[in-house]
Amino acid sequence: MAETEIHHHHQQSRYPYMGRRTTLVSVDDPSSSTTSSSAFSDCNSDRSGEFSTASSSARRRLLVACASSSSSEDNSEALIRQLVSDLNSCSIESQRQAVMELRLLAKNKQENRLAIARGGAIQPLISLLSSQDPDLQEHGVTAILNLSLCDQNKDLIAASGAVKPLVWALNCGNPTAKENAACALFRLSQTDHQKAAIGRAGAIPLLVNLLDSGGFRAKKDASTALYSLCAVNENKIRAVESGIMRPLLELMADFGSGMVDKAAFVLSVLVSVAEGRAALVAEEAGLPVLVEMLEAGSHRQKEIAAAVLLEICQERPDYRTMVAREGAIPPLVALTQTATTKAKQKAEALIELLRQPRSWNNGVAA
Repeated sequence: MAETEIHHHHQQSRYPYMGRRTTLVSVDDPSSSTTSSSAFSDCNSDRSGEFSTASSSARRRLLVACASSSSSEDNSEALIRQLVSDLNSCSIESQRQAVMELRLLAKNKQENRLAIARGGAIQPLISLLSSQDPDLQEHGVTAILNLSLCDQNKDLIAASGAVKPLVWALNCGNPTAKENAACALFRLSQTDHQKAAIGRAGAIPLLVNLLDSGGFRAKKDASTALYSLCAVNENKIRAVESGIMRPLLELMADFGSGMVDKAAFVLSVLVSVAEGRAALVAEEAGLPVLVEMLEAGSHRQKEIAAAVLLEICQERPDYRTMVAREGAIPPLVALTQTATTKAKQKAEALIELLRQPRSWNNGVAA
């Protein structure tokens, strides 16, 4: 997934998070908006080049089938049939060579993705996802990812039983297999009825773990999958119960992470349920990070922060008191002067809530 390019200017503030000082660098992006389309881009096909283990004859076949737009459809389909047959071979090396070639065939060309699915490759590829051979598993996962980039294949892949094996790879695979499994699950989750099924298969805690402990690309792929999956409430609750708030807030507090917008958009989805709101407020850094974003974030980040704070304050006077005490009103007033119409309305609504008279009820500020 291509990360949206951003240019930093060094208006810095310091925020103590989890016992350490984190530098927040404000991002100057006047064109940003609160839509998630530019924060989350589609998972692309794998980033691999040619494989050093591929034989010269295999590479020649790939050049004929992949690179030449004038190649014979019959020849391509014959090659695919042979490769599918090799996937079922008793030889690990034959399987490895076949899955590598199918992975590359599906990497860029839509017609190849369709032809490979028609050729019966999906079921034997899925069987490789649980392989004890890490190369077979990685190539199998990535071939499924590449095939899923064709919308016409997504339902077939899911109906063929790919979800649980992809979750297995997300748990047990090497780093590349985990990243590509997250990406494939994101692709399958774009079919609405699959979101709950993927959550029920155990993907959410594993994606939260990848978000927390994975490398940069793993964090991007995990956040994108989580954003899609958490469109359904049961997955929001699973994410909260899996401890997603802490890693999200850590990423939001580090503007150098390249993950601020993605993490903030995931957070904005989670606070639509009471469990998400409670988990956010319960985190020591939850409200301070959002107020810091109001003060030092990009235009888009300020708008997301205002929307999240409005969501958590709507029905909880005690939360309003906490937000006001964090100093949210001055940056909200500033936001009303510069924001888009929609964001200005949210900021003004939040200011009105925060300025309502407070009372005491059962010893809790309201």
